[in-house]
Amino acid sequence: MADAMKDAVVTMEEVAGRTLRVATWRLVQGIEQPPILFFNGIGANIEAVAPLAETMAERGFIMFDMPGTGESPDPVIPYNPFIMSWITAEILGRHSLGEVDVMGVSWGGAMAQHFALQHPARTRRLILVATTPGMAMVPGNPAAFTKMANPRRYIDPEFMNEHFATLYGGADADGAAHQKDSHIGRLKPPSPRGYMYQLLCMLGWTSLPALPFLKKETLIMMGEDDQIVRPINGQILKAMIPNARIQMFEGGGHLFLLTHADESVAAIREFLDAPETQAEKGRVSAFAA
Repeated sequence: MADAMKDAVVTMEEVAGRTLRVATWRLVQGIEQPPILFFNGIGANIEAVAPLAETMAERGFIMFDMPGTGESPDPVIPYNPFIMSWITAEILGRHSLGEVDVMGVSWGGAMAQHFALQHPARTRRLILVATTPGMAMVPGNPAAFTKMANPRRYIDPEFMNEHFATLYGGADADGAAHQKDSHIGRLKPPSPRGYMYQLLCMLGWTSLPALPFLKKETLIMMGEDDQIVRPINGQILKAMIPNARIQMFEGGGHLFLLTHADESVAAIREFLDAPETQAEKGRVSAFAA
């Protein structure tokens, strides 16, 4: 875990009565591109995706452990996407960040959609990874959900190794089998309350009716062999978001950001570094200097 976090600045911050562990990378003057605000998957701690922040050294990153995950203390009361999006905006303000590129994976992809809808002035572009429009989703493989519900996947490396393919699907396109073990070693189990409150946060939530109003340039990334989030969910998102494009990763499972790391980073860079569209050029940022 230490190597993945070696360049991170980690703080504990209290916002609206909730204490959250926040990690940032390279939030310094001199980097022209907007930083990336990253929302993690359910139950996942910062370290799980820290290698992505380390790899994209040309950009700033900011992310935090949800209440009851990683090293953020347990939530006292439940929360919802409206509350967490407001808290996220408060955290951005504390770090003097205005406009950001927003990215989320799986559960975090739903949070990324909600944040972009609730805070459009803070969102430049949007990247949705292995995610759905919420409750209006096409369900995944029942066998994968059974394994996903078992907390042993966080605390028992042998269980995770044995059921990795059933849980996540996909093959290791980068030919680095050790990456799976490295990923398992970076996971820290969420607390039972933290995991339950994350599930409750999205209970009944869907972005589907609001997606036609989401005008941001959007990249949807899906794994063709994802056992948790069926690829058709990405097609639904693309059909509903006006300025969306989709990229399917051949042989990719739910964790293609890990198993197809080089291909994924190349796609992210190509999308974020593309010239501004006419609509983007015409916008007036509320946070322009």
